[in-house]
Amino acid sequence: MDARVNAHVERRTLLRAAVIGGSAAVFGGTLWRGAAHAAPAQPGTGPYGALAAPNANGIRLPAGFTSRVIARSGQTVTGTSYTWHNAPDGGACYADGTGWIYVSNSEINPSGGASAVRFSSTGTITSAYRILSGTRQNCAGGQTPWNTWLSCEEVSLGYVYETDPWGTSAAVQRPAMGRFKHEAAAVDPVRQVVYLTEDETNGRLYRFVPTTWGNLSSGTLQVLVAGTATSGSYTWTTIPDPDGSPTTTRTQVSGSKSFNGGEGCYYADDKVWFTTKGDNRVWQLNLLTNTYELAYDDSLVTSGTAPLTGVDNITGTSSGDLFVAEDGGNMEICVITPDDVIAPFLRIDGQSGSEITGPAFSPNGSRLYFSSQRGTSGSSSGGITYEVTGPFRS
Repeated sequence: MDARVNAHVERRTLLRAAVIGGSAAVFGGTLWRGAAHAAPAQPGTGPYGALAAPNANGIRLPAGFTSRVIARSGQTVTGTSYTWHNAPDGGACYADGTGWIYVSNSEINPSGGASAVRFSSTGTITSAYRILSGTRQNCAGGQTPWNTWLSCEEVSLGYVYETDPWGTSAAVQRPAMGRFKHEAAAVDPVRQVVYLTEDETNGRLYRFVPTTWGNLSSGTLQVLVAGTATSGSYTWTTIPDPDGSPTTTRTQVSGSKSFNGGEGCYYADDKVWFTTKGDNRVWQLNLLTNTYELAYDDSLVTSGTAPLTGVDNITGTSSGDLFVAEDGGNMEICVITPDDVIAPFLRIDGQSGSEITGPAFSPNGSRLYFSSQRGTSGSSSGGITYEVTGPFRS
């Protein structure tokens, strides 16, 4: 083991020990400012202003922001010999000394898996490599406080795989987290659980309670139980058979709440936000009060045209802003502010046969990574992964 790898292992061991010991002060590299999001967001003027004309990459951005192409499916990543995967999907960023790493899933079946791109402190690409192989239709996932990536299979009886963004340790299948059509995961270091979405028209919202925090090899899978309304209180009930066979996990618990096409999932500040594509909603769970409500619903927009349609992946920043990517719509990433204003942050022109996936911020919050899954071709082999740099508020 060389010095760089040894330092990486030591860093991960120290962080893991802190997390297992109950420290939850830092998650994702920033501290979260208390966010409101108390009512369904309405269109308004966003914090970054109007979108400019499309740049050379076909991306409309606010003033002060620039973009570059990081990788293209089927082509070698600049400065490396690694060929980027098809259909790039969910992603996350990890601090790597003075640089960082962006990981990205591949939503193809078979083969799937995930890859990573490593950056220096100046943003120069220094390497790219595979971190997960031999899986199926890896859609979204989630980042853990102990610096692993949870890659989720969006297939019937799919698994969660825990992977190493540095590519040093082999990926590990986590069957205790349930077998269903997994979409995204969000880790809550305060309650020491993992929230999981299910991409079915009658999907459920789950949480996994590990036997030992920081170790996902065993634990209890639970499902959210609530009424049929769009707001109210909820409880959690244990799933009797997490393997989902012969009875699917979503039909095992009477009274569990149905969600129409679970997609992205994000945790911060004692809240979980998740999206449902079937009804174009962003939901919010308040984990302190055990209540849920709508953070956005296009059918509840009271004036003008709903700016966000085809809700998909979701992430956030230390300022309390949520960034939601569109699957379809007009290929935008929209921002929802803590005062419940929603506005486009960027738009990709000329790629109507694609979807935006994998939004994730660099550890210092100055760069946003995401992909156009099918690019200009409309095919999984045409994926493009981008970086946007600019004055994101912190």
